[in-house]
Amino acid sequence: MRASLARMAMGGAIVVITACWPAFAAPSVGAPAPALTGPELDGRAFDLSAWRGKTVIVNFWASWCAPCRHEMPVLNAFYQRYHGRGLEVIGISTDRPRDRDDAVRIIQAFSYPAALMRDLTANGFGAPGAIPVTYVIDSSGVVRTSFSPTENGVTEEQLDQAVLPLLGVAPLK
Repeated sequence: MRASLARMAMGGAIVVITACWPAFAAPSVGAPAPALTGPELDGRAFDLSAWRGKTVIVNFWASWCAPCRHEMPVLNAFYQRYHGRGLEVIGISTDRPRDRDDAVRIIQAFSYPAALMRDLTANGFGAPGAIPVTYVIDSSGVVRTSFSPTENGVTEEQLDQAVLPLLGVAPLK
């Protein structure tokens, strides 16, 4: 714990969080994606299962998390580039209800939808032990990849390698 606090004090990436959701085991790669439903920050209903047939990125983030904020433009650019090819992205903010306005303000700069974890009516993913954490789910609803917290968050290269084959798209580079 002391090492984690030292890393956080030095601006490190791994941020430990707590929430009202039970800390279930993280979804396993190769297993069906768990349930994820509730209202988006804009009030629209969200249900992960409704996106069956599409490739989905589920990203857990928070307004106060520097690595989360660093990867959000990468996720947004990827979403804009491949949304028309069957990609969906949902950001799940781990912010507390009192920080909802911050989460709403931040996500307004991005094209993909977001929800507040505490507002979810079903969250089989549970509360992540650290953020940012990202899951890639294929069109059959199976978790294909997960990205653990790093100092800079998920990269475009990681997304290219994990997501493009699921979309049947060759990398642009």
